[in-house]
Amino acid sequence: MHKPRVLLADDHALIIEGFKRILEDRYDLIGTAADGRALIESAKTLQPDVIILDVSMPLLNGIDAAAHLKKLCPMAKLIFVTMHADREYVRSAFEAGAAAYVLKRSAVDELEQAIRAVLSGHSYITPLITKDLLTVFLATPSERPSDTGGLTVRQKEVLQLLTEGRTAKDIANVLKISPRTVEFHKGQILEHLHLENTADLIKYALTHGLVTPT
Repeated sequence: MHKPRVLLADDHALIIEGFKRILEDRYDLIGTAADGRALIESAKTLQPDVIILDVSMPLLNGIDAAAHLKKLCPMAKLIFVTMHADREYVRSAFEAGAAAYVLKRSAVDELEQAIRAVLSGHSYITPLITKDLLTVFLATPSERPSDTGGLTVRQKEVLQLLTEGRTAKDIANVLKISPRTVEFHKGQILEHLHLENTADLIKYALTHGLVTPT
């Protein structure tokens, strides 16, 4: 009997090992990734049936990675397993293509419930936060708060990496652009948000939910 093929992504090795112990008997665990960009590369190559990922991951957060994954692996079901219970993270995850959202403090068997649900064509949200989400999903788009700050996709990528404490050279290597282009994007972001320096930018980004904390 064909076992569903599952790709795991989390930057904590202990979490990955925990997933393996829970799932290895019933699922074909085809790979792991420790950051958002490695996840995208693995998914592109492996084409899994299910991808289990966290919201907070280095290099590229899970929500932004999900948007890429839905283009690269449109048939894959995305299940977020995370510590973030805030409804805005849940909303953003589903808008990016999530099929399920589970908290790391949920019961162990809830992850398997979520997998069964998404493989049957259903969505799943942990009961620990479901009650708080009705108003979010009933709200019209104009009523929903925006978390992009009017930034481009590239600017959001640069901002995410800046909040991780990475230098312009590091960011350039990750995004495969020049350090000068990184500095240009940072300058554009500062101007757009009316901020003066990198410290203010990072504080603003985390406070206003423009990036996910790692």
